[in-house]
Amino acid sequence: MQYRSGSDIRETFLKFFETKGHRRVHSSSLVPANDPTLLFTNAGMNQFKDVFLGLEYRDYARATSSQKCVRAGGKHNDLENVGFTRRHHTFFEMLGNFSFGDYFKKDAIAYAWELVTSPEWFGIPKEKLYVTIFKGENGVPRDEEAYELWRAQGVPAERIHECGAKDNFWQMGDTGPCGPCSEIFYDMGMEAAEAPGVDKPFGEDESRYVEIWNLVFMQFDRDAQGELHLLPKPSIDTGMGLERTAAALQAKDNNFDTDLFTSLIDAAVALVMGPSGKTELADSTANAPVAASFRVIADHARTATFLIADGVQPSNEGRGYVLRKIIRRAIRHGRIQGAKGPFFYCMVKHVVELMKNAYPELQDSRERVQKTLFDEEERFLRTVELGSEKLEQEFSAAVEAAATQSGIVLPKNDDIDPLVKRSLDIGVLQKYAKAPIFPGDRAFHLYETYGLPLDFMVDAARDVGIEFDLTGFEKARAEEQARARASWKGGTKQSASPAFRDLPKTLFEGYRQLRSDGCEVLAIVKDGVGVPVAAPGDVVELVLDHTSFYADSGGQVGDTGWHYSDDHNSVVADVSGCTKPVQGVFAHKAILRQPLAIGDKVDTVVDADYRSATRRNHTGTHLLHAALREVLGTHVKQAGSLVDPTRLRFDFSHFTSVADEELQDIEDLINKEVLNNIRVETLEDVPIDVAINEYHAMALFGEKYGEKVRVVKIGDFSTELCGGTHTGATGEIGVVKLLGEGSISSGVRRVEAVTGLGALNEFRRDYEVAQLAAQLSPNAETAPAEALRSRLSAQEEELKKLRRELDQARMKSASASVSNAGEQAVEVKGVKVLAQRVDALDRGQMRTLVDNLRNKLGSGVVVLGSAQDGKVALIVGVTKDLTGKVQAGKVVGEIAKLVGGSGGGRADMAEAGGKDPSQLDAALKRAADVVSALVG
Repeated sequence: MQYRSGSDIRETFLKFFETKGHRRVHSSSLVPANDPTLLFTNAGMNQFKDVFLGLEYRDYARATSSQKCVRAGGKHNDLENVGFTRRHHTFFEMLGNFSFGDYFKKDAIAYAWELVTSPEWFGIPKEKLYVTIFKGENGVPRDEEAYELWRAQGVPAERIHECGAKDNFWQMGDTGPCGPCSEIFYDMGMEAAEAPGVDKPFGEDESRYVEIWNLVFMQFDRDAQGELHLLPKPSIDTGMGLERTAAALQAKDNNFDTDLFTSLIDAAVALVMGPSGKTELADSTANAPVAASFRVIADHARTATFLIADGVQPSNEGRGYVLRKIIRRAIRHGRIQGAKGPFFYCMVKHVVELMKNAYPELQDSRERVQKTLFDEEERFLRTVELGSEKLEQEFSAAVEAAATQSGIVLPKNDDIDPLVKRSLDIGVLQKYAKAPIFPGDRAFHLYETYGLPLDFMVDAARDVGIEFDLTGFEKARAEEQARARASWKGGTKQSASPAFRDLPKTLFEGYRQLRSDGCEVLAIVKDGVGVPVAAPGDVVELVLDHTSFYADSGGQVGDTGWHYSDDHNSVVADVSGCTKPVQGVFAHKAILRQPLAIGDKVDTVVDADYRSATRRNHTGTHLLHAALREVLGTHVKQAGSLVDPTRLRFDFSHFTSVADEELQDIEDLINKEVLNNIRVETLEDVPIDVAINEYHAMALFGEKYGEKVRVVKIGDFSTELCGGTHTGATGEIGVVKLLGEGSISSGVRRVEAVTGLGALNEFRRDYEVAQLAAQLSPNAETAPAEALRSRLSAQEEELKKLRRELDQARMKSASASVSNAGEQAVEVKGVKVLAQRVDALDRGQMRTLVDNLRNKLGSGVVVLGSAQDGKVALIVGVTKDLTGKVQAGKVVGEIAKLVGGSGGGRADMAEAGGKDPSQLDAALKRAADVVSALVG
């Protein structure tokens, strides 16, 4: 068996299937296009999902690809295993071949066996291979056909094993395409055995026998009720893991020892440990935890680079949250091994260098990815510093809690260093009671929020003599993982309704005309079901053989208008929109005015004003995209858009807010192109490689493209792949007015704008504001905007002054009401308790007043309550000499229950909130009783 590099394996696979008549298709984005069911692209078939569902048609029936995939978060949440096992990865490549109703099991099995075993290709010895088939389960029969086909290839019967639905019945999701599958396993040999020296048979040792290829025989469609129906055309979907196959062909029992990772691991070691690091790690067995850290960094560097390149930005929700966790995990492992400052962003250049031949688009994104990771890394390191401070606070809280629970009064020792005092306190507790415990849920909070590594917290707790609640930590982690899985609910994607699925494509004539005559009605769909006729007043979807209506796609909304009768005089239907339930099939959303039947003819008439306004905004979007890249930099990539008659909205990747001066430059640049009245050219049926490589056309976010594309070119200023409708020249736009810019998520900004009459209306509103501002101007030389700004600034200063005076008056009034604090306080078992209602104060003022009153009492408990806007605020302060027997957190917790709330805090100061202001007075009266119960 010949050694093959990872790149060679990838290319050999694709070339093999090209010789079998397959179209080589480039990997799709890691962000699934128009698929609500997926967090990330996680299999080669994802980009062909709509083809299998009958929603989309391709001009080829056989395809092969090397698909970049990510499995992390959601159902596939085994992030903590990555780096510590031989074959877990967050990013991996899936080699696949696909048949869309062309060949089926016979050819799929023959192709797989030839590629894997033929000396001309991979040449794996047959005696190293095993295969599995579906044994039959849950009402689906045994896959007898697959068994016979494997036997026909010469596979011995004893090397064909039968498995149940869990292993050998594949499904896309709870609904959709599914079917039995057959897997090819490679025997890694005794050296890879789970138990060293123990020779277990196939099926009993997952470490030794590794699945390298899964052949899915897609022949069923599972509906929402769980019933299986035969697909219109049986299809093939296969997936070969590149990393696992590389391990087999390079005679490695660990994927991380293949050339797909070794250069990245070496780079990580050099970045974190310096030039001598590789020598220190020579014995990976003795340094298993250290080696695992660098495997984590290598794996996560691939994932982060590809995800950010595909438009995902670190954030606190959805895809961005998973990316952030991956980045932070890599950084934590770097810090564990000694990294002092930012290093992870430096891994990007090594990933790009390793993968650029297969994924050349990485080179264009390299600078943007590095900048994103550097900013995220710096942000995280600041968070870790804060987390270390929080850890110290948690340790002190654990000591106080242990003392309270054991009834031990710790000495004050206020004149010594707090850390020394804490050490002495722990010694007292260990001698006379038990060691303090660091609660697992609090530890997990620091782990998740501040990124403090588990090992770091365990070691820190042990060093100071505090027990670490590992059980509680793992419970909190399991609960968070369950929440993370639940937070990505995604959606479902059904097969196309039979009413649409088998219809021919609609001929779209709307690029050149707003009216199409003699359009035949091919389908009438009412409430999701095809009907032969419909009556006036019915809400239906109409499919015609040709139309002038544009359907929703590419961010542009569908046209509105009318369908006329074939005598060209009367309106048959009012059309409120147009969609594509199946690729190429246009469905007109209509309310009928007249009866209509399949086979009738209608004339489609688009609302000209609606279309014209939409066209202006769409061409304006292209100009905006180009201007953003011109002013802000070529790192700007589209991240979403909306084009309708009233406005345009454009989302794009950028790290910071866009300055007012930059927005003005962008607006000026756009309107310069508008005034130049440049011709807008549309080039039809351009091969996609020509469009990208020769025309340098920009591809748009979330869109899937075929082999032939439409290119929209605006002089030398803008060239994009686009299927939308546009003006004939930029001058038709009139003017473009930017309305504003803001953030919609980390690293993604949004600009909104209007054109034509919409822009004119904005200018009129601005003029009205300018006229009003001019009235405030002290003289003609002062600009209206400056006059308004000056007036507002003066009013703001006046408001600030009045607020300060009001706050001072409130504090003076509240202080006066408790000026004789010692007299108003009641004494309970030798402890002074002062409870007062101070509705006029906010929480900050209440805290100040609590401190003042504690000083006046000298020794005692202060309870303040406030009710404002239907909410209750409570603050309790306890003087230091009493915290051994009266804790503020316990006092405020009991009182808060009486006003429908809860709270807590330190032994000397605690706060709470409540929902029932009517019970505040009664609650304050109970303060003395609560203190009495605690004193005992």
